[in-house]
Amino acid sequence: MDEQEVILSIEESLWKKGFELVGGVDEAGRGPLAGPVVAAVVVFPKEVKPFLSKDSKKLKPKEREEFFYRIYSEALAVGVGFADSLEVDELNVYRATILAAERAIRELPFTPQFLITDYLKIPSFSNSLLAIPKGDERSFSCACASVVAKVVRDFIMEELSSLFPGYGFEKHKGYPTKEHVKAIKSLGITPIHRKSFGKVKGEGKERGGEGFPVLKEERLRYYREKLSLLLRRDRHNRL
Repeated sequence: MDEQEVILSIEESLWKKGFELVGGVDEAGRGPLAGPVVAAVVVFPKEVKPFLSKDSKKLKPKEREEFFYRIYSEALAVGVGFADSLEVDELNVYRATILAAERAIRELPFTPQFLITDYLKIPSFSNSLLAIPKGDERSFSCACASVVAKVVRDFIMEELSSLFPGYGFEKHKGYPTKEHVKAIKSLGITPIHRKSFGKVKGEGKERGGEGFPVLKEERLRYYREKLSLLLRRDRHNRL
């Protein structure tokens, strides 16, 4: 079997067992110092032909975006969920990631019968879940969820860079690069920084952010609006 046949083998084994609605789950944004965690779940029809055989981190940004729109076009359904930096600080990043995944699942028009995750254990699916290491390289649905989560999060961080200039969010997407850490030390932190993270903790007064919501619920709505904007951009490009 070639790579593309292998990457669908887990889904095929589950379909043969009678699980019609199999979803792949992955996330982006557990490691950054700022911004939300984004999780995605992707459910494909059984007749899908795999078009992706490596995870999103190994793709160039333009390739990822092209796959992003193709995934939305060919999937039965795609769900995206968010956990804000406030929730990361409150819950810890792992629990916030589970919360984002649960929110993504609730965005689907149906409840999946089985989930494949990149080693993320979702309590509500404990009896119908396969959490495997490197799931985004071993499962087609997981690989696609990885692409969706990464593209959505990168777009949000690029949009946030205009609200918080000087930090370079459009480049490093909130990850702890030398440039980002230096900006924190010289400019202070922003409302989207994770105050519980070591390189952020104790780094001075919060600054700026006119136009960015204060309340958690409003922030989650902001992220959803950015997702809608990203999806509309594809429709606009097709006209």
